[in-house]
Amino acid sequence: MGIECSDIVASPRVDVFAWFARRGAFARLAPPWQPVTLLAEADSLATGRAVLGLPGGLRWIAAHDPEQYRPPERFADAVAADGPASMPIARLVPWQHVHEFAEVDDTHTRVIDRVRTPIPESVLRPMFDYRHRQLTHDLASHRRASEAGLAPATIAMTGASGLVGSALSAFLSTGGHRVVRLVRHRARHRDERQWDPAAPAADLLADVDAVVHLAGASIAGRFTDAHRRAVADSRIEPTRRLAELAAATGVDTFVSASAIGYYGYDRGEQALTEKSERGDGFLADVVEQWENACEPAAAGGVRVVRVRTGIVQSPGGGTLRLLRPLFSAGLGGRIGDGRQWLSWIGIDDLVDVYHRAVWDDTLSGPVNAVAPQPVRNSEYTRVLARVLHRPALLPVPSFGPAVLLGKQGARELAEASQRVTPTALAKAGHTFRTEDLEQTLRHLLGRTAG
Repeated sequence: MGIECSDIVASPRVDVFAWFARRGAFARLAPPWQPVTLLAEADSLATGRAVLGLPGGLRWIAAHDPEQYRPPERFADAVAADGPASMPIARLVPWQHVHEFAEVDDTHTRVIDRVRTPIPESVLRPMFDYRHRQLTHDLASHRRASEAGLAPATIAMTGASGLVGSALSAFLSTGGHRVVRLVRHRARHRDERQWDPAAPAADLLADVDAVVHLAGASIAGRFTDAHRRAVADSRIEPTRRLAELAAATGVDTFVSASAIGYYGYDRGEQALTEKSERGDGFLADVVEQWENACEPAAAGGVRVVRVRTGIVQSPGGGTLRLLRPLFSAGLGGRIGDGRQWLSWIGIDDLVDVYHRAVWDDTLSGPVNAVAPQPVRNSEYTRVLARVLHRPALLPVPSFGPAVLLGKQGARELAEASQRVTPTALAKAGHTFRTEDLEQTLRHLLGRTAG
C-alpha cells in the first residue's frame, strides 16, 4: 500500500531541490486541515530529523536517510523512534517517503513522491494533491518576483509566529530570503532580534532591506474598554516607532498590516476600492490611526504599503477555524438574514500579496488584500456546508453574536458588511492562486474531490 504521484513544475531541477532544502519547506507543504504541529524542522535533507506533534502527546519523527541523499535527484525520509512519545507511531505506522526530481528540460522538473506505508491511498491522495499545488504556486510566485528583479533579501518581520507571519516567513525562507524575526523576548536564535515596541533599539533594522509589520493584538473578543485599548495600543504607537526607525535606518520598503475595517461596518452595496472614504465605527477609527502611523517612513523616503486585509481563510485560525467544527457537526448556518457582504482571502493568496508588496515598486499606499469575488454571508454558509458535506439549516439569530461579542463587537465583526475590491492589485496585474471561494476552501480543507 501507499502512494506514488508526480507532477511537473515550471522550474529548473536545481531550483526545485534547493527549495526543498531550505527552512520553511515542511511548513509550506503540511496540510492545514491535519491535527499536526511542526515542533522541529530538519536542518538537513541528508541527515536531519523533523519532529511533528500529534494528538495525545504522540510524536512523529521523520528521519532523513543519508544513503538516499543524491542532490539534486532525490532524498528520502522514514518514520523513526526516539523515546516513548514516538514509539507507538514508529511501530504501528511504517513509512518510507522517497522524493525524486527528474529533469524534463532546462526550465521544467517532474516531482515524484513514492511512499510505502499501510495507510490507504485514499487517505494520502488529498495530502499529496495539496503538496503539489502548494509547490507549484509557491515556485511560480518566486519566479515572478525574480523576473521582476527581486534578489535574495533580508526582511525583518514582526508577528512572525502568528497565523499570517508563520506562513509568510516559511514562504520567504524557501524563496532564498533571510527572515529576521523581531521578537519581544530575548533573542534565542541567529535570525531573531529583540524588539521593544515602545523604544526599538537604534540598530534593530541594521542591514535590513524591507520590514513587514504584522504584530497587533487580536481584534476578536468583546469590545470592552480594555479590549479596545489593547487593539489600539498594540498597533498605533508601535507602528509609528518602527516607521520612524525604518526612515532613520534607510530600509527600502515598509509593509504594514491593515484591515478592511477602515471602510466601516456597513457600506451597503457600495463596491469599495482603495480610494473609498473611511467608514464609521471603532475599527475604522483605529485603522485610520494605524495607517497614519506609517507616515514617518513615507516622509523619510521609504516606500510604504498598507495591506488592508479581508477575512482570512485558514483552518489554522480566524473565522474558518471557529466555523469548521460547527459546520462539521451540522450546526452551521447564516447569520441573521445572511445578506452581509464578506470580503475574504485565502491564506496563501494573502502571503502572495505581502510578497508582492515587498518586491513590486509600483505598489504604495493602501492595498486591498481580498479575493476578486466577495460573497454574501448566506453564500459563504452554503459553500462551506457543501465542501464539508453537511447541511446548514440552523441560522444564527441576530442577537446571537451580541451574546458573545457584545453589541458593538457583533456589529463590527460578525455582522459587518463590506464589499471590497482589490483594485490596486488588479491594476498591478496581480494573479490570484484561487479567486473562487469553493475552490479555496476545498484546497485548504483537503476536500478537492468534491
